[in-house]
Amino acid sequence: MTGVSSLRTMSTRRLLVLIAAVLGAIAGGTAIATAGGDHPVPPPKPLAQAIHDAAAARAVDRITARIKFTNHLIDSSSLQGADPILGGATGRLGTGAGHRLRLELQSDSGDAQSVSDGNTVTIYDATMDTVYRVDLPQDRTAATDHADKPPTLASIQADLSKLAEHWNLSGAEPTSQAGRPAYRVQISPKHDGGLLGAAQLVADANTGVPLRAAVYATGNSSPVLELKVTDISYGKVDSSVFDVTPRAGAKVTDLTPKAKSVEEKGRPAHKAAPITGEAAVAGAVPFTLAAPDKLVGLPRRDVRLIQASDHPAALVTYGAGLGGIAVLQQAADANGSAAPGKPKEGESGLSLPTVSINGATGQELDTALGTMVRFTRGGVEYTVIGSVPPAAAEAAARGL
Repeated sequence: MTGVSSLRTMSTRRLLVLIAAVLGAIAGGTAIATAGGDHPVPPPKPLAQAIHDAAAARAVDRITARIKFTNHLIDSSSLQGADPILGGATGRLGTGAGHRLRLELQSDSGDAQSVSDGNTVTIYDATMDTVYRVDLPQDRTAATDHADKPPTLASIQADLSKLAEHWNLSGAEPTSQAGRPAYRVQISPKHDGGLLGAAQLVADANTGVPLRAAVYATGNSSPVLELKVTDISYGKVDSSVFDVTPRAGAKVTDLTPKAKSVEEKGRPAHKAAPITGEAAVAGAVPFTLAAPDKLVGLPRRDVRLIQASDHPAALVTYGAGLGGIAVLQQAADANGSAAPGKPKEGESGLSLPTVSINGATGQELDTALGTMVRFTRGGVEYTVIGSVPPAAAEAAARGL
């Protein structure tokens, strides 16, 4: 069974995650779709029925598609050079068996590639010579799902009702995308949404395959991120499509919380539980951890050990929902700072304004969906990020 055909057998909850997946993705987004001309449009259906029919549809073989990604998160005046992630680009997308996926964006200065084998996502930005890896959460209900039975209409409706407790949901709006009949769904937070206004997903009416996705900032009628399929075909995909080989020496950051290896007498080493909690993480990092009980009025929610460039780092989160704040802490590099400045001539990247954080000079990235502040103090590099205005992110940084 292929990665796409598993839409028929995955749990209802995972099907519903497709609707909100644009909220956690590297790239998401699309403009509001309108059908016209000779584009096929499906008949109106209730949302639960549209999801059920897509899940029960005949299995789809692998996918090859052309895509277009647009990024309006960052003001163009802050961009230097052609970066496919920061400035947008066209590219290709492919899916294969075992939930494998590859998304490639192409620009004159280099490509950005995102590859998943269903367990781990690897993102390689050639323009920044940086690799990010993160393990995907596994669906624990998958083993108990019946391989030949899609979720029932009643179970889908029940999960939609639970989702509606915290999110505003539209119906399944008939439209067309990439020459395919499709349904569009819009979702928006009822509270704790930060700067997020809404998100949209457009899926093939016959197969359930996502064809467009959109992210909108509060008060903005145009999407700040857009990823759309412009051409699609269903058929076999060569396995080499899912290979990605970063340049030797590329900077690697593993964003998956790490667990200690435990070796028992007479038994091979095995992984213990992830290292969490202020005391445990403080003892596992080579610097003094900053984790106040509250930050800009938000209570501390979690402290976790992660890996950054093969070195232990700490991730501390505050508040709940999308309006929360995350703080990444790691030992500063050899030059001792996250020195602000513009990219070198001929290089792609961001030219960021500087900001003073309790005497330390840092950088600030202000986007339509949130703010990032990065600074170095006492040999520790701090990155504060959240779906909050710049003033709130700066106040959080000064509270560390």
